[in-house]
Amino acid sequence: MARKKQRASGARLATWLICVCLAIRWCALPVRAVEVCHSVKNDSMKIALTFDDGPHPILTPKILDILEKYRVSATFFMVGVNVENYPDTAREVLRRGHEVGNHTYSHRHLERFSVQGVEEEIWRCEEALEELCEYRPHLFRPPEGALNPFIERCSEENDYTLILWSLDTRDWETKNTEQIVESVLSRIQPGDIILMHDYIGYNSKTPQALEILLPKLLERGFEPVTVSELLGER
Repeated sequence: MARKKQRASGARLATWLICVCLAIRWCALPVRAVEVCHSVKNDSMKIALTFDDGPHPILTPKILDILEKYRVSATFFMVGVNVENYPDTAREVLRRGHEVGNHTYSHRHLERFSVQGVEEEIWRCEEALEELCEYRPHLFRPPEGALNPFIERCSEENDYTLILWSLDTRDWETKNTEQIVESVLSRIQPGDIILMHDYIGYNSKTPQALEILLPKLLERGFEPVTVSELLGER
């Protein structure tokens, strides 16, 4: 029993030392601004539709069919555990030509994490996408848009571009389809990055809203593209 306690104590000490070393390493790095992209203003009417938290076995295919109907490309910020649970759906997103971003492995609030914890969340999602989809993402969106210097530097050190949004539909909150549609149409500007979700706990109205929204955006002359294509407008 005493040896077990000693081993456990030694393991905790080793973990603590690793965390201290990482913190020292990061604190010693020179402070510089890390770019966080919310939008890319342009004169070509390009916008980016983004979908968070998937893949979902029901909602994601519905959204894919609507995007295909209107010949629109989008960016899906996927959660690693959902990629592991629904790999066929994740692969279908890529097969249809859409872009995939890293949205952490477990969708936990990163501001409460150590540097090591943030990096592990990023790495595990990346590994899931590489192993199951043969895809290495280069865009990162932290859950809830939570940011601090550690998160920003973790993304940069792992060769990710930080992507947030300029227009939040709050489709996770409201069950009113027209409200979701109006939240976009009343505020949309060229260069906006629009936040929607393809994984919502229950009674999601996102597919219905997207079916109404897309033709209206196209009628107004907007061109939905992937985030990377939008970044190319800079």
